[in-house]
Order: sequence, then C-alpha cells, then structure tokens
Amino acid sequence: MTNSALSIAREVLRTEGAALGQLAEELTEDFTDVIDALLAVKGRVIVSGMGKSGHIAAKIAATMASTGTPAQFVHPGEASHGDLGMITRADAVILISNSGETKELADIIGHTRRFDIPLIAVTKNANSTMATQADHLLKLSDAPEACSIGMAPTTSTTMTLALGDALSVALMNARGFQQADFRTFHPGGTLGAQLLTVRAVMHKDDALPVVSPDTGMGDTLVEMSAKGFGVVAVTDGGALQGIITDGDLRRNLTGLLDRTAGEVATANPRTISADILLVEALGIMNDKKISALFVVDDAGQLEGLVHIHDALRAGVA
Repeated sequence: MTNSALSIAREVLRTEGAALGQLAEELTEDFTDVIDALLAVKGRVIVSGMGKSGHIAAKIAATMASTGTPAQFVHPGEASHGDLGMITRADAVILISNSGETKELADIIGHTRRFDIPLIAVTKNANSTMATQADHLLKLSDAPEACSIGMAPTTSTTMTLALGDALSVALMNARGFQQADFRTFHPGGTLGAQLLTVRAVMHKDDALPVVSPDTGMGDTLVEMSAKGFGVVAVTDGGALQGIITDGDLRRNLTGLLDRTAGEVATANPRTISADILLVEALGIMNDKKISALFVVDDAGQLEGLVHIHDALRAGVA
C-alpha cells in the first residue's frame, strides 16, 4: 500500500510538473499585454473564480496585494447579490474558469462589459464565452488532470496558481518592488522579523552609554552600570573612538580607577550601519561572540547601539 501511494504521488507530481513546463513554453506575448494592462490600473485588480478556481483566485489576490499590486478577491456568488459594487471603472478583473463557461461568473462578465472594465480571462478553452468576451486571454495548457479519474481540478489549478505567481512577480519587477516595500506589507510574524533593520530596534540618544576619552574610570563604570548594556562608547565630538566592555575591565583591573576611559578603551571596534538587517547584525554578534554592536554613520559618528536581546525580543533568533 505504501509503495502504491508513493507511486501515485510521484506520478501526480510528474504530471503537474510537465504541465507547468508546457505552460511556460506556450506562454505568448499576451502575457506582456496583460502586465501592461494591470500596470495601468488606477484602482485594484479584482480576482474571481468559483469552487477550486475561487480558492486559487483568493491566493493570487493575496499575493498581488502583498507585493505591491492592490488586489482583492470577490466571490462570484456574493457579486451577484450586491458585491458587484466593489468592482469599479478604475479596476481590472481577472476571471478564472477552466472551462470558461462557469455560469456563476456571468454577472461579473456583464458588469465589466457594461462599465468598460478591463477583463482578463484565465481558461483552457479559448473559444469559451468568457474568453471571447475578455479583453485579454491567458490560456492554460491543454494538459490532463492529475487525478485518477481525470476530472478533479488538480493540474489545472496548479497551472493557474503558478500563472498567478508569474503575474505577481512580473508586476513586482515592473514596479521596482524591493525588500523594504515587502517589509511594509509583512510587519508581523517571523517573516517580518527577518526583514527588520537595525534602525528599527537600536537604542539611541540618552539611552546610549557614552563617555569622552578623558572621563575617569570611576564615572565610566557608573555610566556602564546605569545604561545596562555591559559596554560603553568612548567618543570625541560624536565620533566613536573606542569601546569599553566587561572584558576590558577585567583585563585592566590593576589601577583601573586611576585611569581614563581613553586609556582603557579598545580602539577601532567592530561597528555596523543602521540600515543592515537585524538578522545580519545577530550573525555578526554570534560570529564574534559579542552581545552588542555600536551603530555609526558613514562619517563614523555614533548613531545607536543594538544588543543581542533586541534581536531576541524581535523574534529574529
């Protein structure tokens, strides 16, 4: 039984994989026309479909929305009972139907024709009602469904999902959508944490432990204790000259209180930019076996401090 199930799984994956390869080869310049049409949209991209196609439509809308293309899923059944009002002249509509004859989509098709709203059809049937009514056609390859009876939406929905990803990525590139933009739409969870910059969490201004080179070590110890990071920056005119860590204190115990911060400090410490990812800063701290890094600008002026606990609280580690 196990071998049979494994054999079936492999055959399904091979069937769907072959269909994706076929779709990639059969894709025409119509795809480029669709991208141009979507880039020209002033409102949102409305994506709709019925049944399994509806589930795929919702995912495509979510992917577009999170990657810089305002998009929304509208259920065709609800559209026929008032939600057509969500689709405006400023929008474009993508309808998904393997057959192109899904009757529940008729009201959305009619609405787009009535108000001259761009309509993009995703279907296997280029001669279908939906395809012939549409302004643009993205034709799915004529590939067999992967299910044993050849009827359940499997290969067709996989192709549609992948085509939606292709649209989303092409739109991302055309819009110049970058990592910082992605972070704006994904502030929560592990993904959001992985995209946080040091600037977003660093300590600055009065929270920074700072002394001048001629500050006595007695006052330096008070500053280190008060700020609680186990490290203090030694600056001259705002420029970072060196740092003093707990390790520096241990190495200079003899006559420590008779010395100045400049005499004890380690010069040219490892620093980082405020705009690097917090996960990169954590990697540096782990690699160097240190618990804090000072942040400086291009001129070497002290801007902030990030502690390993900041990364932990942000969920990066």
